[in-house]
Amino acid sequence: MTLSLAPQSDGLIMKIVSISASFVPSNAANSLQVVKATHALAELGHQVTLIVPGEQPTPSKNLQAHYGIQHPLEIVWIPENLAHKRYGFALKAVGQAQKMGADLVYTWMLQVAVLALWSQIPTVLELHDRVTGKVGPWLFRRFSASKTRQRLLTNTNALKQVLMDNFDLKSGDLDIQVAPNGIELERYQGLPDASRARQMLGLPERFTAGYTGHFYAGRGMALMFNLAKTMPQVQFLWVGGEAADVDYWKHRVLSEGLNNLTLTGFVSNAALPQYQAAADVLLMPYGWQIAGSGGGDSAKIASPMKMFEYMAAGRAIISSDLPVIREVLNDSMAIFCPPDDLQTWVMALEQLQANPAAARALGQVARAAVEAYTWQSRAERALEGLL
Repeated sequence: MTLSLAPQSDGLIMKIVSISASFVPSNAANSLQVVKATHALAELGHQVTLIVPGEQPTPSKNLQAHYGIQHPLEIVWIPENLAHKRYGFALKAVGQAQKMGADLVYTWMLQVAVLALWSQIPTVLELHDRVTGKVGPWLFRRFSASKTRQRLLTNTNALKQVLMDNFDLKSGDLDIQVAPNGIELERYQGLPDASRARQMLGLPERFTAGYTGHFYAGRGMALMFNLAKTMPQVQFLWVGGEAADVDYWKHRVLSEGLNNLTLTGFVSNAALPQYQAAADVLLMPYGWQIAGSGGGDSAKIASPMKMFEYMAAGRAIISSDLPVIREVLNDSMAIFCPPDDLQTWVMALEQLQANPAAARALGQVARAAVEAYTWQSRAERALEGLL
């Protein structure tokens, strides 16, 4: 059966089929975002099914822990032939949505969006990157010109503007909503203070600067490593990373004799809040260029999920000063530093270590601001007025 919780206040319950090319389960950020966004649609009371590629269904209880979601999610796995560049999967998935009598298709795949619209199913397309390739622009124009009801979600204003510029769109040409990523506030209620969280996790009891997420290029790992070398009085906590990346940095830690850098490896999303709570300061040292799991560069258009997690944890944030980050954060919520200026990052950490009251104030303002960014409120805005 599909997942459906309390109905919306207007009483309208839709049968929504969410379709993604992300693998589930996976440690990739895109997989996490897909599951969180889909789960939020179901939390509104809609009947929701997620369709993804694959052949090995995973028990619901395992997925709930892996992704940190509160309720089981109905997922259908469809075998994918990668030689068909996902068009075969798109055809099968849209066909499945038709058989299920979908009122709405919600997707991250441009191919799926166009096929669903051709099948006269209202469609929400969520994009996190530019439209590229030989076929992509043609598909986007078909999506934009469709007479069937459609909506485009972008995760930042910056990406919305890029798409409007690239496709000569004017205001009103296409229903575009900006939908930054979100957070489940209930998972961050009642967190222990940093000292208590470190004690519970068996971590060193020292002033701690934390980082959670992947170790891809552009995530600032070298800068944080140099911070650890420069600031032996600060404990650094890195949570996450693929196994090969974690092994690489553990080797670097041993070879250079650092005793103030802890790497935990992968931690389930359900357990992540406690690790974030264990930090006095949380770091977002993005570079001028940011690579994702699929490559590319998202530095000008990204909406990092960790930003909302950090805000919800109520800890001071030090972030690279990228314009797209300032769509959410401002100087009352974070300290901003140039991505490649080690000394500025050292000074920011020293400032917060010396002034705990200022650090608490930053965390409190960010925690209050993040209440506007829940996954559920995001889902409400995404669907508002569609049917």
